Amino acid sequence: MPGSRMRRALTAAATTTLLSLSVNGCSGSSANDSTVDFGYISDYNGASLLAIADERGLWKKQGLTVDVKAFNNGPVQVEALGAGDLDYGYIGPGAMWLPASGRVEVAAINTLTYADRVIAQPGITSMKDLKGKKVGVPEGTSGDMILNLALHEAGMTAEDIQKIPMDPSTVVSAFSSGQIDGAGIFYPLIDTIKQKVPDLRELSSTENMEDSFPTAFVARNDVEPEFNSKVVKVLQQANDWRAEHYEESITLTAELLELDRDKVEADAGHVEVMSTADIVAKTKDGTVDGWLDGLSDFFVRTGTLESAPDPSEFYTGDVYTEAYAK
Repeated sequence: MPGSRMRRALTAAATTTLLSLSVNGCSGSSANDSTVDFGYISDYNGASLLAIADERGLWKKQGLTVDVKAFNNGPVQVEALGAGDLDYGYIGPGAMWLPASGRVEVAAINTLTYADRVIAQPGITSMKDLKGKKVGVPEGTSGDMILNLALHEAGMTAEDIQKIPMDPSTVVSAFSSGQIDGAGIFYPLIDTIKQKVPDLRELSSTENMEDSFPTAFVARNDVEPEFNSKVVKVLQQANDWRAEHYEESITLTAELLELDRDKVEADAGHVEVMSTADIVAKTKDGTVDGWLDGLSDFFVRTGTLESAPDPSEFYTGDVYTEAYAK
């Protein structure tokens, strides 16, 4: 896999639409201990491993079947996990405060993402220009994260703008129609906005920041250990296939999401994929802990978390490394 950067994901506010895609022909529930109820976001970052695992028959090899459902953001998946409606889900860096607060466990690191931006209407050229103006953002997501990071860099706070919570699709329509002056949002939705506002300005980007922004698959806190080990193994095998078959992974993801391949390829251009061996090495040497510590410190600074927990309290890195060794 080339060292290109591909899309983050994670992301944004609630979805009411569940795509009842039944992979491998099952319609699972948590009552069946061989069925995995798995949530995802409809982008390359959130869906590519599920597309690969289905096509390669990886679930069957572990004696599992999977029922997948699409969501519009990470926080809503965490709600579903807490309610017992899902076993696993996908989140981006902006929702990493949820496992850090103990609501779910990080079962597997997925990618590093650099897709988040603060965008503004033409004529607005800096964060300072957004002072007092309307800025839409899906709260609790990476769009919220990049907005707070950009405000901090500019010596500003959320009190300096008119911050308007809205779900991602509403951000797209509100910005495209000129109802808001700026937004904390991410690709591929920015590509959609650019169709209506081609000369929008990108005021801040995670791509230009020194920090790393991991995405992850999260699990219910009470998931059974042997079951969890099998699921993690599937994700690892799909991850390695993705790393070795980049072009094919885009095609499979486009087929699952029923999207034009070019759109998925553009989406994938904002994410850095790592091999499983690399993730294991980074888990063992403390690199992953450093990423998670950095995010937790950010969430403490914004008041989302009261204190930064040790990553071992919410990232089951030992399970991840042990699954790879089997």
